[in-house]
Amino acid sequence: MRDFRRGFPRDGGNRSGRARVLISMQTYAATTENITVSVRPVYLDGQSNSIERKFVFAYFVRIENQGIERIQLLRRHWFITNGVGNVQEVEGEGVIGQQPVIPPGGAHEYSSFSILETFEGSMEGTYLMERPGGDQFSVTIPRFVLRAAAN
Repeated sequence: MRDFRRGFPRDGGNRSGRARVLISMQTYAATTENITVSVRPVYLDGQSNSIERKFVFAYFVRIENQGIERIQLLRRHWFITNGVGNVQEVEGEGVIGQQPVIPPGGAHEYSSFSILETFEGSMEGTYLMERPGGDQFSVTIPRFVLRAAAN
């Protein structure tokens, strides 16, 4: 697996003048019907502000099609839980404005971010996929931990 940090902007949009620090966490993975979803969260220290209760996390996703048919990602459904147990549910078409088609043996990668009001939380969910014949199925996005200053 490639180093997900490579494609991240050098300054991360940091306008505070503070040094930008990426604190990488472990990679989480789940496989459903020959589709493996790997997620690597990263704490963005330079964009976070603990006094304002703003903890910013990027997450880098890789979706690998280990099956024999192409698939298309149609929808996402996320559950974002903060450190006190409040859950935000997010649903929508595709990922970052795309509904990628992933061929057999291929992969799709993207990154996004989440802002929590607590220094710790988690994310998990599902992708709705479709096969060429129109058969739809859900793929698990593994639960991953978001923790400020984690390593």
